[in-house]
Amino acid sequence: MSIKMENDLIREEIQSLKKKRNAVILAHNYQVGEVQEVADFTGDSLGLSQAAARTEADVIVFCGVHFMAETASIICPDKKVLIPDLEAGCSLASTINADELRNWKKEHPDAVVVSYVNTSAEVKAESDYCCTSTNAVRVVNSIPEDKEVLFLPDMFLGAYVSKVTGRKLHIWPGECHVHAGIKPEQISKIRDLHPEAEMLIHPECGCVTSCMYYAAEGSIENKNTHILSTEGMIRHVKRSKAMEFIVATEIGIIHRMKKETSDKTFYPANDEAVCRYMKMITLNKVLNSLRDDIYEVKVPKELAFKAKKAIEMMLKLA
Repeated sequence: MSIKMENDLIREEIQSLKKKRNAVILAHNYQVGEVQEVADFTGDSLGLSQAAARTEADVIVFCGVHFMAETASIICPDKKVLIPDLEAGCSLASTINADELRNWKKEHPDAVVVSYVNTSAEVKAESDYCCTSTNAVRVVNSIPEDKEVLFLPDMFLGAYVSKVTGRKLHIWPGECHVHAGIKPEQISKIRDLHPEAEMLIHPECGCVTSCMYYAAEGSIENKNTHILSTEGMIRHVKRSKAMEFIVATEIGIIHRMKKETSDKTFYPANDEAVCRYMKMITLNKVLNSLRDDIYEVKVPKELAFKAKKAIEMMLKLA
């Protein structure tokens, strides 16, 4: 049997099991294309959280990384939340734990804590707000200007938010291994190769701080450089008149970009910008998850109650 025929059979069984179990499949923009294709909703962290909050399904199969499945479990405690691979973690989320955050808070006892959604449930429980790259600026702008802000864990997103809001933030020195690997020199090289292409940069990228600086001083044309969340990128390429785009984020998003705007061309800023954790989930693992309840993610009730407050603030400011 060919791989195509085998995958077709797997997709048919997934669709059958979804109906039988009243299940919904949520997939992050960085998932492999074949997983995105069987998902009921594909999006960024915020969009997936919103989709989880409004679903009427009994079972949520979360094709993303572990903290995302935790968030879905917190938002939907009455639903069964599954992640097809329990080892699908997050290098950014692992840069801070609850003990480290508690110690940091002791150094700034009156500060407001803003945690990027790429954090564990334990860290969220110690936070006042959660945010995503989509609404991080809005979240920080909602905090009174006389309040100290602890922003964690991504230092590049934190630097971007500080620049845009004009607020001095205390920023945790964490980074995503994928986005940190996209360097300014790579950006310069690919822009030289494709001078007509618009530049789309995720605010977590290692190149973003220098790109903001160069844009401010005029070395980069502002009209061709856009710092956007993954979902912001999708919206932009749909409405833009440009036909070519350089994409500085995890390359999985290009599958969705091509699907939704098939007449346009996309160039990854770095061909090796691949999240090994996102790519752990395969079509066969999605099937196994639906069929055998592999693997259920459940956040303890007391911890979920504390973390939910910060998540609800994120959704409120979406």
